[in-house]
Amino acid sequence: MIDEAVAAIRAGKPVVLPTDTVYGLCADAESETAALEVARLKGRAATQPTALVAGDVYRLLERVPELDERVLRPLLPGPYTLVLPNPARRYPWLTGDNPEAIGVRVPRLRGPAAEVLDRVGALLATSANEHGGPDPRRLEDVPEGIRRACGALVDGGELPGTPSTVLDLTGPEPKVLREGAVPAAEALGLLAATTGR
Repeated sequence: MIDEAVAAIRAGKPVVLPTDTVYGLCADAESETAALEVARLKGRAATQPTALVAGDVYRLLERVPELDERVLRPLLPGPYTLVLPNPARRYPWLTGDNPEAIGVRVPRLRGPAAEVLDRVGALLATSANEHGGPDPRRLEDVPEGIRRACGALVDGGELPGTPSTVLDLTGPEPKVLREGAVPAAEALGLLAATTGR
C-alpha cells in the first residue's frame, strides 16, 4: 500500500490519504500538472488555492524558506492550515489567484500516510470530496469518481471528519478563514501567547 502510493505520486498521479482530519486528495507538490488534475477531479477552479503539506516544519522550511518559523512552531504539527506570506511567489500552481500568499499544513499523521509523506517529502493536498461536498470521514465516503481516478488509495479507518482550521496570517492581525478541527478562539489564543500576534 505504501509503495504503491509513493510510486503513484512520483508518477504524477493523485492519491487518497488519511490525514489527521479528513481523507485528503494528494499529489506531488512539485507538479503543476498534478495540481491541475486534482482541481479537475474535485470540480473546482484551478484559481482556488491548495495547501502545501509537509511531514514536519523543517521540511516545510526547505521548500519555502521565507516562512516565519516563529509563527509555524506554536501551531504545527496540528490540524491547522496557515496562510502565510509568499514573497518569492513559490508554488504558483498552489497559490490560486494570490501568488503573494501560500497555505501550508503539517498534519499529525500516523501509520501508512506518515510513511508516504516522509518518503515523498511534500504533497499538495485538499479534502477528497467534490467541490462543496461533504468532507470524507472514511475512505468509502470519497466519491467513486475520485477513487477510480487515483493511482492509490490508503485506508486509515474512520477519521474525525472535520477539516483543518484555516488562519490567514498575512496581515497585521490573524484572520479566521474557516472554523475547523480546533476552535478558532483556541488557535488565536495559542498564537497570541507564543508570538504576541
